Amino acid sequence: MSAELKARLKARALEEGFVAMGVCAPGAIPDAPERLAAFVGAGMHGQMGWMAERMGWRGDPGALWPEAKSVVMLAESYAPEGDPLAVLGARDRGAVSVYAQGRDYHDLVKKRLKRLGRWLIETGGGEIKVFVDTAPVMEKPLAQAAGLGWQGKHTNLLSREFGNWVFLGAIFTTLDLPADAPEIEHCGSCRACLDICPTAAFTAPFQLDARRCISYLTIEHKGPVDPELRPLMGNRIYGCDDCLAICPWNKFAAAARETRYAGMVGAPPLVELAALDDAGFRARFSGSPIKRIGRDRFVRNVLYAIGNSGDPALADAARALTGDPCETVAEAARWALARLASGA
Repeated sequence: MSAELKARLKARALEEGFVAMGVCAPGAIPDAPERLAAFVGAGMHGQMGWMAERMGWRGDPGALWPEAKSVVMLAESYAPEGDPLAVLGARDRGAVSVYAQGRDYHDLVKKRLKRLGRWLIETGGGEIKVFVDTAPVMEKPLAQAAGLGWQGKHTNLLSREFGNWVFLGAIFTTLDLPADAPEIEHCGSCRACLDICPTAAFTAPFQLDARRCISYLTIEHKGPVDPELRPLMGNRIYGCDDCLAICPWNKFAAAARETRYAGMVGAPPLVELAALDDAGFRARFSGSPIKRIGRDRFVRNVLYAIGNSGDPALADAARALTGDPCETVAEAARWALARLASGA
């Protein structure tokens, strides 16, 4: 019965819009605690204190909910239609990560997970808990254990069937479902993701130092960014897709079925973004994951991009913010002006 239920659950998951589903036991990632402890112990998590705070739960899914017998891992595609790296050449515009181009995926994926979870309870019984990137759950190792793909050299989940443009969600259940075979690594000798990284954030294959990662710097890092790293950020104002976009396995990327993941943000002019006050920022990015970092951090990123633009026409936009109430923003504005003046 459990095998039949799992097969029906997978069919239902695909109907919901997920591109893949797999199952593993909560204890299927025994090496996770040691790897996480090494990452945090080396300080590579930067200001992401939440990684250290609940390492026990994060490293051991069974400790998060001892009653769970199975973890159902699901992948949803957000693959872009065009080349996400093309915007890097438009220096007067902001480059926003593909995942943040539309509605907040946390909300969309969680609704699908809840619908799927309700179906599972109605059909097979048991209890469930659903998670999408906001709880101490190591989705990527669990997804590999469930056979969805493997963590590539860029540390993101990667599949021969659907590439690496995916959101991950988890349903923990008290039902005992048959586990899938874990996936093995298929990166081979390829170094494309490592070599393209603008800030050399990969200390080795499969190892990322978040403190140098542009996604971390533009989203998680509070306060001024190291001046040494600012020129390397280019016009990336929210996230970075370089290591994802260059992966050759994306030739098999599954098309995104959810239209709400695209079309909202685009590549906005930096001059418009620099002029946003708090109310304007909130209005412009309502419903977007961008909203969570707040106006000050976002405008800080915009000013670094202005400084890197080489466009003197953007100097006035930076000059207007040299007296901003937020000192991080004001300092970024002064840096941008100085960099533009130097002709860098």
